[in-house]
Amino acid sequence: MRVVAYCRVSTNKNEQLDSLEAQQNFFNEYSNRNNYNLVKIYADEGKSGTKMRNRTALLKLLSDANKHLFDMVLIKDVSRLARNTLDFLISIRKLKTLGIKVVFINYDQTSSDSSEFMLTMLSAIAQEESANTSKRVKFGKKINAENGKVPNLVYGYDKIPGDIFNLKINENEANIIKQIFIMYTEKNIGENKIAHQLNQKGLKTKRNCKWSQNAISRILSNELYIGKIINGKETVEDFLTGKRKAIDESKWLITEKPELRIIDEKVFQKAKQIKSNRRAAFNLTGERSDHKHIFSKLIKCGCCGASFRRSVRKYKNVYVKWICNNRNHNGVQSCPNKIVVDEKELLNYIKNYFLNILKNKKNIKKYIINEFNKKFEEKFKNEAFVKELEKQLNRLIKSKQKYIDMFDNDIITIEELKNKSLEINISIDKTKKQIELFKLNISKNNLLNNIVIKTFNDIEKFLSISIIDNDMINRIIEKIVVSKEGEKNIYLRLFDDIGLNETVHI
Repeated sequence: MRVVAYCRVSTNKNEQLDSLEAQQNFFNEYSNRNNYNLVKIYADEGKSGTKMRNRTALLKLLSDANKHLFDMVLIKDVSRLARNTLDFLISIRKLKTLGIKVVFINYDQTSSDSSEFMLTMLSAIAQEESANTSKRVKFGKKINAENGKVPNLVYGYDKIPGDIFNLKINENEANIIKQIFIMYTEKNIGENKIAHQLNQKGLKTKRNCKWSQNAISRILSNELYIGKIINGKETVEDFLTGKRKAIDESKWLITEKPELRIIDEKVFQKAKQIKSNRRAAFNLTGERSDHKHIFSKLIKCGCCGASFRRSVRKYKNVYVKWICNNRNHNGVQSCPNKIVVDEKELLNYIKNYFLNILKNKKNIKKYIINEFNKKFEEKFKNEAFVKELEKQLNRLIKSKQKYIDMFDNDIITIEELKNKSLEINISIDKTKKQIELFKLNISKNNLLNNIVIKTFNDIEKFLSISIIDNDMINRIIEKIVVSKEGEKNIYLRLFDDIGLNETVHI
């Protein structure tokens, strides 16, 4: 008889892994004693018995069962198969249907000889034990949280051995923390670039990994650096699914530890405000708003399509110029465009360009209507185009669900899910707007009139403020194309709000 065994331990700790090895030895001896042909041992390391979805070895066992690769499964006790009664019964019934016997050695029970009622009772007892364990763990965590338990691994601190309530500052790492906040709040360097610079210096995280944008983001948001230990931000809602829910901020458990302060609270709050502003700008425009300079990623080369890069020269006064990045980086043979654009002159050019638009509102409005008809009218008469939009919408919704499923299966983090969802939501919103244009038979004149009014309002606001940043320009201008003769063509974002990513040159 071809026999396989299944074993599981719930953590990756050394003592548990020793237990796993002991279980495997047990099955080898048991098979030899009973003259079984043990063909394989399926082992899940560090997997909870309450959730089947992450137990790759068990899923592989059930998959191999469909291929009839064995005749019997050995399991030490019921709780090793599952502490979730539903998962337990599904697995048992599937194997039973395939004619495969399951033997629970400690209970001297088999799936074929025992009643389903008896096995269900044993599984229910195992589930209840798990529920009680979960309650005990939650209670212990609550008591520790109320007493101000500190995290195990935090960059900038060292854990005091055997002490779960105290940390001590690691001076070398604390200096890096200070540098990160200075780069972010004073030098206007984004999270991704900070991570890149730290990696270039050969610095590692607390877990000896490379720095990432998420790691920097977590540091900039961690109140521990201002001497506050916050516990109880979320809790496990259901021990079977592992689903977590956020707890209202008023119920957080906060312990003041001024001796752990590395960053001044004003600096921390400034970083928090910058993060909030950038997130709001990203939500509004769909573009990441960590562009440092006024024309970052806006000026495009009319010859090779590359972005222009900023160049600063100091001679008595400071001169800020923009040049083709491709030509500057790869040499004159890579691009013939040798035009150098002065930043102040370009800003004045844009202001004069906008003033002319406001002076010729009527003509501009006619021009926009003609451009719309030229680019989109035929599309919206075509039912096949709208059907394709509907298919695209379904694909986006499925894609969003895919990332939610990946988060549920612990494949991606909550930060990655938020970033992906935000990106997809923008596309979903734009696609829906395009479909509405066709299905709801929206008045084209009213639609275009609203677009023109919004554009004129944005231009007036642009001309009225003294300090102009990259975000402000990005809301109106898609790109500025500079030819090798020095001609500057400005392309406006006119149809973004209705989901049509087409630029218009006026």
